[in-house]
Parts: sequence; structure tokens; C-alpha cells
Amino acid sequence: MTAASAPISPTPKAPRSVFDTVYVFPPNRDTQGATAYFILNNTSDARPANLLIDSPAWDEDHREWLVSRGGVRWLFLTHRGGIGRAAAIQKALNCQVVIQEQEAYLLPDTPTTTFHHSFRFSPELEAFWTPGHSPGSACLYYSAYGGTLFTGRHLLPNRQGQPEPLRLAKTFHWPRQLRQVEALKTRFSADTLAHLCPGASTGFLRGQRTIDRAYERLQQIDIDQLRGAQALL
Repeated sequence: MTAASAPISPTPKAPRSVFDTVYVFPPNRDTQGATAYFILNNTSDARPANLLIDSPAWDEDHREWLVSRGGVRWLFLTHRGGIGRAAAIQKALNCQVVIQEQEAYLLPDTPTTTFHHSFRFSPELEAFWTPGHSPGSACLYYSAYGGTLFTGRHLLPNRQGQPEPLRLAKTFHWPRQLRQVEALKTRFSADTLAHLCPGASTGFLRGQRTIDRAYERLQQIDIDQLRGAQALL
């Protein structure tokens, strides 16, 4: 039995609205509790260009929900841990899978579009490489709503709901991840970054749909302290 034809079970929760054009799916057990997002993004000529960020639990309810909103043109994978049943989703929705070039080998039988440093989906949506958590870890920036950054597992909320790079058992290269956080701090401004949408640990947001005051909170991340903690290990 192939992944595409494997039986699927009903989901207990429907995606919830984050903003008018952004929805969040319940955490997915297939991706160790990762959180997927969906962006409604029509082009200037009204053609649907909807974007799915990481793989939600794949069941009939989610398939019907996505189809009812015009389907999916792009499935963007923020890191290898967000792949889940991406192959089955691609076959069912005939969408284009976009993944950083170093991790495309994990989908050998699935057509993929790869990128090195960045990939622009539309004037409002751009993915860019942030290696560290995994070799091909990447974030996606959406310029709407004051600027919204989908961080995958590059930045996650801690128990206080503050964004942090977290050194996990599967972290690929911690010093590189810290350098990428430093780069984020200079890439944005208070005018271009208002929200973070993490790709896991969303229960620590305690009912909030995003980490707000994102630029301010990003600046508060103490990279030197994190490097010092690493030196003690």
C-alpha cells in the first residue's frame, strides 16, 4: 500500500483562523507535534496561489477543507521534520512541493522545487534558508499583518511563550543556528515584523495564535548567553 492510498482517519479539530488569510492546523503526530499553516493568497489576476506550510495530519476532513478553499498550489516544507505525509498530499492535491535543496533527497519519488538561499512565491511571500536546526531549515516571510514570519523549528516558544532557538536532540548544528538567529535580528525592523508563527510547541502560546511584538521579542534573545550555555556542555 502506498502513502497516497493509505487509509486516513478523521481529525478531531478543524484549522483555526489566525488572520483573515492565515489558518493554523492542530499539531500533527506524524511530525512529532509540528504545526502546519495555510495561507490564502490569490494572485493579481485572481488565480488561486494558496500555500501550505509543512504537512498537517492527512485525513479526509483536512483534504476537503483545503479543496473547499481553492486547493493548494504550493507545499512549503520548513525542515525535514515537517515532511510528514507530504508525498500523499502532493499526489492528492497536485501541488508543488518547495524544499531547501539539501533535504529534497528525503522525497525521492515526489516532484520538488528546490532552492539554495531563497525562493519567492509572490510579492508578499518569500522563503529563505536558515540552517542549523536541520541542514535545510528555512523560514517563510509573509509581509501581511505588519510582517509575519513562519519559523518552523528554527525559533520556538519557550514555556513562557517567548521565542528562542532551542537545542534539541535532533539539532544539526547549534552554532550555525545561533548565527541565523543573529541574522534575523538584523534582517527585520519594527515596521516589517509584527508576528511569529512557530512550527511546533504552540501549546506554550496559551491560546494566542501568534507570538506578537515579534521584532521586540527577537531583539531580546541573548545570543551570547546561549553561546555561553553551549560552552558549559
